[in-house]
Amino acid sequence: MKKIGLFFGSFNPIHIGHLILANYILENSDMDELWFVVSPQNPFKEKKSLLKDHNRLDMVQLAVKNYPRMRASNVEFSLPQPSYTIDTLTYLHEKYPDYSFSLIMGEDNLESLHKWKNAETLIKNHHIIVYPRVFEGEKKDSEYLQHENISLIKAPVIELSATEIRNMIKSGKNVRPMLPPEVFDYLDGSSFYK
Repeated sequence: MKKIGLFFGSFNPIHIGHLILANYILENSDMDELWFVVSPQNPFKEKKSLLKDHNRLDMVQLAVKNYPRMRASNVEFSLPQPSYTIDTLTYLHEKYPDYSFSLIMGEDNLESLHKWKNAETLIKNHHIIVYPRVFEGEKKDSEYLQHENISLIKAPVIELSATEIRNMIKSGKNVRPMLPPEVFDYLDGSSFYK
């Protein structure tokens, strides 16, 4: 059975922190592939800074093209909105019955996991790989860390923020070191985030 890690996000834009983390997880787990699942814009929120779905997907495709075990996924583009992780997983299991899917999430997401749609089913039926995050304020140990399907991986903590990158672009600052070269070129030739 092929083992796939699913890394959900807006990737607005994808940056080197995402790639470092993805590569670390692939090299330190039994996963065959890691898919960056580009989440569509929430129709209930007006976010002027969120690029169109296809632009963010283009950037992820450019960023992973030299990594044979990484893929960009637009699976949520055709699913009902808003997208719920459990619904995406159900769809993927039907489409790829011979694949096993694990979720990749930041440690900060464990705090709100109980609010996710069908959270208990999600945890019971899927392996979840949790990477460390820098916390604002006090860090609490989540009850979920004790669950047999949840693994905390000691990945490097990369303090890069897509919001900060967008703000730097808007201010005309150099973000080249923070982005994969192909993504920098894609953005540099556009008016995105300006």
